[in-house]
Amino acid sequence: MNTHCTTSIAYHHSPILKNTTPSLFNKSGILTLYASNPIPRRQTNVLTLLTRCSQKPEINTNSETRQNSVAADDEPGSTPNPEHPPTTKLGDDDSLSSSSSLSLPCSSRGLVFDLGPSGSWDSRDIGSPVVKRFLSDDEERWYMWYHGSSGQNPGSDSLGLAVSSNGIHWERGFGPVRSAADVGLVMNVGQDWWSFDTLSIRPGEVVVMSSSKVKASSAVYWLYYTGEVFSRSLPGLAISQDGRYWARIEGDHHSGALFDVGSDGEWDSLFIAGPQVVFHGSGDLRMYYHSFDVKSKQFCIGMARSRDGIKWVKLGKVLGGGKAGGFDELGAVNASVIKNKKDGNYVMAYEGVDGDGKRSIGIAVSSDGLREWRRVDEGDAVLRRGEEEDAWDNQGVGCPCLVQMEGGDVDGEWRLYYRGLGNGGRSGIGMGFSRGSDISNFRKWTGFQS
Repeated sequence: MNTHCTTSIAYHHSPILKNTTPSLFNKSGILTLYASNPIPRRQTNVLTLLTRCSQKPEINTNSETRQNSVAADDEPGSTPNPEHPPTTKLGDDDSLSSSSSLSLPCSSRGLVFDLGPSGSWDSRDIGSPVVKRFLSDDEERWYMWYHGSSGQNPGSDSLGLAVSSNGIHWERGFGPVRSAADVGLVMNVGQDWWSFDTLSIRPGEVVVMSSSKVKASSAVYWLYYTGEVFSRSLPGLAISQDGRYWARIEGDHHSGALFDVGSDGEWDSLFIAGPQVVFHGSGDLRMYYHSFDVKSKQFCIGMARSRDGIKWVKLGKVLGGGKAGGFDELGAVNASVIKNKKDGNYVMAYEGVDGDGKRSIGIAVSSDGLREWRRVDEGDAVLRRGEEEDAWDNQGVGCPCLVQMEGGDVDGEWRLYYRGLGNGGRSGIGMGFSRGSDISNFRKWTGFQS
């Protein structure tokens, strides 16, 4: 596959990524940016390649690779040899046996992926789940890319990969990946002094694309991510053939980012974060990202469009703050957008910020994925932080990732993966599920149906 001319590509054999979402407001609407402390990083083995090429990649419109669920035969990377149980149906809360060994205690409700063991690359913090399901006639395979950090590098997140056969029980790695069938740390922050991502990186979306001249089995992963340097974040792009070894693609910005912040006075003049890309049609890719509008004192989600996935044109804001006193009164960040396979509408899960800076998750829908977004459930949150004093996610939930399930008893059901924060700032990754195709309410995973 070819990319734009004179592209600098760096393969990272030891990886890294960061939750760069600029953090909270106070009640007066003042934005506080939390910058990571620059901490010396361990040396990594880096092979830098310079390529010259003439063609831009195209989208393979003959496969549904844009969706979270795609055919396993089209999945380009190899995986370890996990077990392949039949598709798991999630039961209603009242149908789960509280005495069953497969049920979770109330304090762990929703939790499906905890911090790594002591000394691992992700032992201190995890989040930003990007989950993909690959489905075939005889098996299902799940990939989850996420950010993580260790006690050795607490201010610098890394990008890792975990795999699963059911989206609930995950296989993870202690350190950097060593082969195309391994799991663990897969990408480091940038090493070039001028790069936009030398301080931190975090995943936004992974899109499976291919050239029109090659089969889907030869497709590549396109990772859209947030890079941070000097407390300012910008969007970046990297590609991979197996989801483990990544090559950065330089954008038009002098730092290598895909595009810059807006001019002074524009709504996105402070930073660009959370790039999430949807393939709408041939020559039409759509990126949803968030920033902070100084004028309205709200976090907002905006949109850009592209023909090739590399050069982008901004279209402006598409979603701002919600109703007064609501869970998203101070705005919306970290959008996860997919096209509903049942009705063709677009569904957006997003992280809402309330008047105290607390985070919950809401849903909005649109017929065309452009500006006409409507909040569901009268603008209320569809997933909130845990209410129990010892709940693992009682301080907030966010960074949503939607997956629309297909096949068997789960056809039409939705899963919602998210980052949760608990007492002491301890983080984890949780999962909620819908009642059939109803996206107005998600219940947290409590165990297998008895």
